[in-house]
Amino acid sequence: MRNSRAFVWLKRILLGLLALLLLIVLLFAGTILIDNLFLGNTVTEVTNVTYQDSQGNTLYGYLARPEGEGPFPAVLLIHEWWGLNEGIVTLADALAANGYVVFAADAYRGNNTALFPRALWLRITTPTEQIQADMDAALDYLRALPDVDAARVASMGFCFGGGQSLQLGLRQSEKLAVTIIYYGAVVTDPNLLRPLTDAAPVLGVFAEDDNTIFPEEVLEFEAALNSLAIPNEITIYEGVGHAFVTEDNYDEPGPAMEAWQQTLRFLAANLKGGG
Repeated sequence: MRNSRAFVWLKRILLGLLALLLLIVLLFAGTILIDNLFLGNTVTEVTNVTYQDSQGNTLYGYLARPEGEGPFPAVLLIHEWWGLNEGIVTLADALAANGYVVFAADAYRGNNTALFPRALWLRITTPTEQIQADMDAALDYLRALPDVDAARVASMGFCFGGGQSLQLGLRQSEKLAVTIIYYGAVVTDPNLLRPLTDAAPVLGVFAEDDNTIFPEEVLEFEAALNSLAIPNEITIYEGVGHAFVTEDNYDEPGPAMEAWQQTLRFLAANLKGGG
C-alpha cells in the first residue's frame, strides 16, 4: 500500500513538473511571437543606411559622421544580442563626436528586441555564417566610404558584438587597425589567435562580477595575446557585472565612464597617432 501511495505521489510530482515545463515553454514561445508581431522589427526606425552584400541581400546600418572634412578614422560598431537599437545609435553618435566615422551594423537583418526570450532566440537561430558574412560586408562598406581612411579602421562591439568584433579581427586582420572587445566571448588558444599578429593592438574591457565571461577566461586571453606578442590593453573593472556600459551611463562618473574614456584614449593613440 505504501509503495502504491508513493508511486501515486511521484506520478503527481512528475506530472506537475511536466506541466510547469510546458507552461514555461508556452510563455517563452508566446513572448517571442508577440514581440515578433508587435514589438520587434524596429531596426528601420533607427537606421539610416541600406546596402547590398555580394549575394544581393539588403542589409541595414546606422552611419554617424563627425564634423569637418575627411578622410577620417572609422569604427565598425557591433551591437549586443538585443540587436541594433537606440542605445547603440547613441554610442555611435558619441564616438562620431570624437572624430570618427562610425558605422553601427545590423547583425540580425532587421530584427531587434528588448525582451530576453527573443534576444536568446535571435542569438541561437541566426546562423553564425550569416552573421559573419554580414559583418564582413559591413566592414567593406565602411572602408569604401569616400570620407574614411581605410588604413585607420577599428572594430568594436559589446557582449554578443564584442565576441563578433574579435572574430572579425581574426578573419579580417589585414583590414583592421584596432580590435576592441567589450565583455565579449574570448579565445584562449594562442594558435587560434595567431591571425591577430597581422593587426594592430587589441583593447579588452571586462567586468569582475561577470557571470558570462569569467575573469579567469579573460586572464587566459590576455596571456595568450602576450605569448604571441600581440599588443593589448586588457582591463577587468572591479565591482561591476556584465554589460556595465550603457548609453545611459557612459558619460556619468563611475566605471562605465572610465571604460569609455579608456576606449577614446586607445582609439586616439592607435587611429589618430596621439593621446
